[in-house]
Amino acid sequence: MQLALATVFSIQDLEPATAAVVTIGVFVVAITGLAVYTSFGPPSNELADPFEDHED
Repeated sequence: MQLALATVFSIQDLEPATAAVVTIGVFVVAITGLAVYTSFGPPSNELADPFEDHED
């Protein structure tokens, strides 16, 4: 007896407010993950340090 994830948890079965909170929460977590990856992951090698560029 296999249950697909869609049958166990369907966003269509949630109240509209709960669905909105889940959607916004997933969006915030995704943006935060992307920001952390960009800041500390491999793409961070391409970032410039503006304070280091303007030292006296």
